[in-house]
Order: sequence, then C-alpha cells, then structure tokens
Amino acid sequence: MTAPSTAHQPYIPPTQSPAELTPRAIALGVLLGLIFGASNVYLALKIGLTVSASIPIAVLSITIFRWLGRSTILENNIVQTTGSA
Repeated sequence: MTAPSTAHQPYIPPTQSPAELTPRAIALGVLLGLIFGASNVYLALKIGLTVSASIPIAVLSITIFRWLGRSTILENNIVQTTGSA
C-alpha cells in the first residue's frame, strides 16, 4: 500500500482565474436544458420513463465547445448545471 500524499494540488490553481459564467455557457445550458426537458416530458408521458440528462449534457457541451473553439472546464460545469436544473 502506498503512503497518502501530503499536499493536494487542485486542478485549477488559486493563481488562475479562468472564465466560468459566460453568456455562451448559459445560452448553451438553456438550449440543452430545453431539448432534454422536452424529451423527458415526452418519454415520461409516452412510456413512463425519464432519463437523467446531466451526463449527456456534459458530453454534448464538451463536443459543442470543441467545435466553437476553446473553453474552460468551469464553462462546461456551468452548462451541465444549467442544463440539468
């Protein structure tokens, strides 16, 4: 068994301040939330089954942001949170 590490290194150090709450993150989160919300309502009424939208929204946000250009991990977090809320 290995000894536990004594120092924790965060993924984003406190010295950095990457973009987090951006208009494109909110817009994409709202758009994906509407799409997945409508599909959940349809599935629930049609067959009585709903799907957790959090993981698919996270995967789609990473894919869409790669097509649009650079993004940060915090922007993807905002899209996932907005879309699944």
